[in-house]
Amino acid sequence: MKFLMLGKYSLEAIKGIKKERTQKVIELIKKANGKVNSMFALLGNYDLAFVVDFPGIEEAVKTSVAITKLTGISFSSSPAISVEEFDKILG
Repeated sequence: MKFLMLGKYSLEAIKGIKKERTQKVIELIKKANGKVNSMFALLGNYDLAFVVDFPGIEEAVKTSVAITKLTGISFSSSPAISVEEFDKILG
């Protein structure tokens, strides 16, 4: 199941930016049987966007909270389907 995770930095989270922390986030996702498809830094209302596969909602919720505890970055995570799947469901 695919999820879009949108993250917003706190002041403390900005101070901790480093590639080692990013690697720890990826490890948390893998530990929950997740797979990172892509990660983006953004300008605007959100600072980060991750496209991640998880087995289900439970793993997504637990991992989102674990990442926030680790980094101080708050995430809003939503299930996502492709436009093709959307069209098939509604077609």
